[in-house]
Amino acid sequence: MIQNTKCECGHQNHVGSILCESCGKPIADEGGTAPLEMRYDGVARRSQRANPGVLDRVWNFFSSVKIAVYLIAITLLGSILGTVYPQENTFLNIDPAVYYKETYGTIGYIYYLLGLSHTFESWWFITLLFMIGTSLVVCSLDRVLPLYRALSKQQIRKHLSFITRQKVTFTGPLPSAAQGGAQTPEAWTEQAAEVLRKQRYRVHTDGTALLAEKNRFSRWGPYINHIGLIIFLAAVLMRSIPGWHMDQHIAFPEGKLVKIPETSYYLKNEKFTLEFYKQEEMSESFRSKGQDVPKVFETKAVLYQCKADCDDPAKEPVLEEVHRQDIIVNKPLDYKGFLAYQFDFKPSPTLISVKPTLKNKQTGETYGSFELPMNKPAETYSAGPYELKLKAYFPEFALDDKGVPMTKSNEPKAPAFVFAISGPGLKPEGEPYMYFPRQVDKVNFRQDEINGALGAKLELSVGSMADVAISEYISYLNIRVDRAMPYIWVGAAISMIGLIMGFYWHHRRIWLRIDNGQLALGAHTNKNWYGIRKEVAQVLNKTGFDIDPKTLERKVIET
Repeated sequence: MIQNTKCECGHQNHVGSILCESCGKPIADEGGTAPLEMRYDGVARRSQRANPGVLDRVWNFFSSVKIAVYLIAITLLGSILGTVYPQENTFLNIDPAVYYKETYGTIGYIYYLLGLSHTFESWWFITLLFMIGTSLVVCSLDRVLPLYRALSKQQIRKHLSFITRQKVTFTGPLPSAAQGGAQTPEAWTEQAAEVLRKQRYRVHTDGTALLAEKNRFSRWGPYINHIGLIIFLAAVLMRSIPGWHMDQHIAFPEGKLVKIPETSYYLKNEKFTLEFYKQEEMSESFRSKGQDVPKVFETKAVLYQCKADCDDPAKEPVLEEVHRQDIIVNKPLDYKGFLAYQFDFKPSPTLISVKPTLKNKQTGETYGSFELPMNKPAETYSAGPYELKLKAYFPEFALDDKGVPMTKSNEPKAPAFVFAISGPGLKPEGEPYMYFPRQVDKVNFRQDEINGALGAKLELSVGSMADVAISEYISYLNIRVDRAMPYIWVGAAISMIGLIMGFYWHHRRIWLRIDNGQLALGAHTNKNWYGIRKEVAQVLNKTGFDIDPKTLERKVIET
């Protein structure tokens, strides 16, 4: 059956409307006496559509305030559980599976297995945030569009039942001139309009009918708040985009260039400086413990940006220095939103490079030296008339069960190089020569025996410690990137503006009409009924009535 929603005033309303969008006449409850339901001015919403389809059911699900409350409650519960124990991203070189079990026992291990140790990066938490954002969008559209339609089509002369069924209402005959009233209904209406204008109402009249309204903008406060929250949630979700958010602890050995994951940046720790407090500078409690207390630890950092060949492992990336800064505690490196905080340090003597010299062991003649880095050595080196081509590099040299050379890791703990040396007295294609930069490795792995006749003739060796570059410390930096933060602040600011609009201003409307000398007045507000009741009483008292504000709620006054 098709429902007829056309009002007697001639306006065609949408199916599901409670009140006529134009004159306000009740559609579903014409003979009732209870105060009218004025939410969204009685206009139909899409979520109230009869015989909904699949899309409408999805819309109805997300437009439900109850569903939104449930989603927010579940998200809050998840956030609480995520703060019971530290999250994984706060650790530094620690296996989380071992850490939670050893630190918090069985409960901690269960916490880890449930995935709560990385709650805020988990798929279910991000899904909840997405659903809350979707609910905010659908709830807003489901309500703001009908409300705008209702407020933009307000009719000055409202239906009598609309006026008399407001929460604040008054009916009675107009006062005579002797009682302080105007001479005619039109004059009294203008007199009331003038009083309302002094109370900062915007007044519209139509003969003996009047509509006074103020602070309509406050009705949009909740929806502006929703816009701010939507921007806020979108910014939080944008943190999942690679390169938009990072909060990692990365190790930077002295002299080593380290690529920052998910960015085009490289950072080099040129020098780490550590200074301890002197004994006379420390308190007695520290002196008694015999502890060394760091006074200053500083990383001389250089930031590079990759300009070409960034993702090609076969080529060296083309880097350009973009920033140089000394990083100390609470004074991070800051470059276009890229932050590097000094977090920690660790003594870790590591070989960076050596400068070996090629010499003739029989005559003592030296042919030249060259810089040999432990990280990405070159393919070819020259030493006088000899050429050394790198055939293999083992950062941590070892032999497997079958005696085949291998490396245990990529850290230069026991570096070994295999060169093919060509030059005077040697084969044109070159002869193999294994070189161990560390003396202890030369002895342990018997370098001279491995190299045989060539080793008896030529030798690569380091003349002094000045030819050895060693990293004494590893500097740990907290790398932070948060490109979404400006949007988070914008969303928070917009949300606050919406909250202020909704809390500190109230949308107030007063309707009245005069029929055959009988006044009917109704008033509505979304907040502070005592305030509007007082304002209505002031208008009536200044136009010839003697009214107590308390008598205006759903009572008929005879004068």
